[in-house]
Amino acid sequence: MKWIVGLGNPGPQYTETRHNIGFKVVDALAERWDIRVTQSKCRALIGEGRVGNEKIYLIKPMTFMNLSGESMRAFMNYFNAKLEDVIVVYDDMDTETGRIRLRYQGGPGGHNGIKSIIQHMGTQNFNRIRMGVSRPTNGMIIADYVLSNFPKSERDAVQTMIDKACDAAEHALQHPFDDTMGKFNS
Repeated sequence: MKWIVGLGNPGPQYTETRHNIGFKVVDALAERWDIRVTQSKCRALIGEGRVGNEKIYLIKPMTFMNLSGESMRAFMNYFNAKLEDVIVVYDDMDTETGRIRLRYQGGPGGHNGIKSIIQHMGTQNFNRIRMGVSRPTNGMIIADYVLSNFPKSERDAVQTMIDKACDAAEHALQHPFDDTMGKFNS
């Protein structure tokens, strides 16, 4: 069993924000794999399906970003899931908009969702796809920046980034994460 967690905030006012890019990747994977992410369980929306021989869960925590770890821990406990089988997808200001960066360990880097996950998992070691949203250059407050929408000028780069993240997640289902990192971090 593999599980993919996209981080974001529930509610229509957050749908198109930089902070919800993890939800966007889960939605794109759900469409690609014909999985409906509608089951409300473990303080999340969950979709279950199969990709090839692999059982897949797609997860969108409904706890708001800062409590994402609570939802992940509830999922792990309920489904007896293993942390080494997860991929967490989230926004990253240290990566340029349009680029992805795969990692299997590291600190939160100022990301409160990742901080919550590390706290609830008791480790910094889990697979991640970091989605580039760049840093604000106009002196904008960080919280306002990540809760703002991508400008129209970045929409094509964002869609390309979502597609690439989906390709990476799909590759990781059949290959070791180190191999996936080597292929998609170039």
